[in-house]
Amino acid sequence: MRKLKAIEMHRMSIEQFKEAEKLPLIVVLDDVRSLYNVGSVFRCGDAFRVEAVYLCGITACPPHAEIHKTALGGEDSVDWKYFERTEDAVEELHRKGYYVYSIEQVEGSTKLQDLGSDLRRLISAETSEKPQGFAMIMGNEVKGVKQNVVDMSDNCLEIPQFGTKHSLNVSTTTGIVIWEFVKHLFI
Repeated sequence: MRKLKAIEMHRMSIEQFKEAEKLPLIVVLDDVRSLYNVGSVFRCGDAFRVEAVYLCGITACPPHAEIHKTALGGEDSVDWKYFERTEDAVEELHRKGYYVYSIEQVEGSTKLQDLGSDLRRLISAETSEKPQGFAMIMGNEVKGVKQNVVDMSDNCLEIPQFGTKHSLNVSTTTGIVIWEFVKHLFI
């Protein structure tokens, strides 16, 4: 096997990315403090062509050298919007008809491996309640998603874990969860 050169991968230009069909998913960052995590989320968002990233509270916004270091230009291709309060972002998403998941460990959460059946149920709904898209809220590196934001969410997703730690890095979690949405909505 031979590694491909970048030119052989036929990647889109930023202009092509902007015009391309997007995964109907918005990633919401609720007080994510590390600019490297923010950049990594933009890079994942670019890789899987998410609709947008919403940056909330203390989450930093581009342009910023530390975001760029891990985003590698993803902050230029992926649309983003800033909200002073995460609650305002959730309210906007609900007004637009989005189904909002918090990625958090809570009582009664949906395990990530069950996301597909949850999405099939929502998409096949014969009512006006059929979602226009989906959103996933990622929380602060220490405190997670704020409880009042969890309360505003339609559901919570949890990644089962089997080691001694109770959480994963926010950018790692984002990549895992986006990939699950891609598997069920995009490929």
